[in-house]
Amino acid sequence: MIKIRSAEILSVGTELLLGDIVNTDSAFISRRLAALGINQYYQGVVGDNPERLESALSLSLSRSDLVILTGGLGPTYDDLTKETAARLMGRSMYLHEESLQRMMARFEKRGLTMTENNKKQAYMPEGAIVFKNDYGTAPGLAMEDEEKGKIIIMLPGPPRECEPLFSEQVEPYLRGFSDRVFFSKTVNIFGMGESRVESILREEMLGASNPTVAPYAKDGEVQLRVTASGKSEAECVEMCDREIEKIKATEVGGFIYGVDAGSLEDALVAELIRQNKKIACAESCTGGYVAKRITNVSGSSAVLDGSIVTYANRVKEKFVGVSHETLEAHGAVSRETAIEMARGVKELFGADIGISTTGVAGPTGGTPEKPVGRVYVGVVCDGYEEVRELNIGNGLQTREYVRYVSASNALDLARRAITK
Repeated sequence: MIKIRSAEILSVGTELLLGDIVNTDSAFISRRLAALGINQYYQGVVGDNPERLESALSLSLSRSDLVILTGGLGPTYDDLTKETAARLMGRSMYLHEESLQRMMARFEKRGLTMTENNKKQAYMPEGAIVFKNDYGTAPGLAMEDEEKGKIIIMLPGPPRECEPLFSEQVEPYLRGFSDRVFFSKTVNIFGMGESRVESILREEMLGASNPTVAPYAKDGEVQLRVTASGKSEAECVEMCDREIEKIKATEVGGFIYGVDAGSLEDALVAELIRQNKKIACAESCTGGYVAKRITNVSGSSAVLDGSIVTYANRVKEKFVGVSHETLEAHGAVSRETAIEMARGVKELFGADIGISTTGVAGPTGGTPEKPVGRVYVGVVCDGYEEVRELNIGNGLQTREYVRYVSASNALDLARRAITK
């Protein structure tokens, strides 16, 4: 049996090289390979040129047991991934009748005429394992070379096809090459930087071999991926849980907002639903970003009746009851304004929790007293009130970053308020 010790991702498409399309396939597949316990040391992108593709694929096969190609499986003349890979492995192409019939049925169901060039997608290298594509017309496939101990997997490029096809068919296929089970849990951390997390957990991370603990930084957040290997998933889950309890017992524990929580907004909405509570937002500098992230979560209609963007001072006064005296004395960017906004929006919508954001998103508008990145986030809940002052970045952060991190802090503050 072929032993997969390392994998490599090779994305095909001139549009990727030109930056016309962001390559999200590689990020998704990388995460899934890590969860399967398959090491990955290289990634590459190559344009729609058969000579350069063959050269890149040859290099990948020389150093990796598994090469996953994405893109280049379409019906047009420049979609040559299958043909190039087949030639490199000495395979001829043949018409895979089942793929052709599935493709014809898909076109018929949608009331479209299938053109002759679409048949190209149904041609497969001899001996290929075909993965049915329920999300598009191009099937995925795998070619195994037992003698050389190599596997090439080819997947369609569009993420809406690539991701479910990988999850539903490629992952089970790859698990067949290992007698071990790999399982991961993600610890979600907010409010503590990556360097601080690493300094606290450094010895634990260096000493952990099974399970392993690996940090990943996101905008304003840190994730720890805890991955165990064992004979069964239950064994792996138990090992991961023990390691996570060790992490929770450190200073980091106070900044963990969930395990496999997904995102701050996922965690907040889940807790609001659990407690049967409603939330409302009054936003200035974030311009509706907090409400947007809440409504990104399915089921958020159960916890959010409405929110309001109070950008101008007169709107703050009129709709959420910020007093004219407060604005005159302290300005819109202040603790006092933030807490009055939170009180006012809670009352306006009859919510259990009111949250607010007001600040200087930049890149203009800052002053020595209130520089770009100075933001106040307020929360009012069940007699509890708090304002968090943020000083985001060093003046080099983008407007989008300031707004995103401000919204993250609002979500985190609201979550903490209802779990106190």
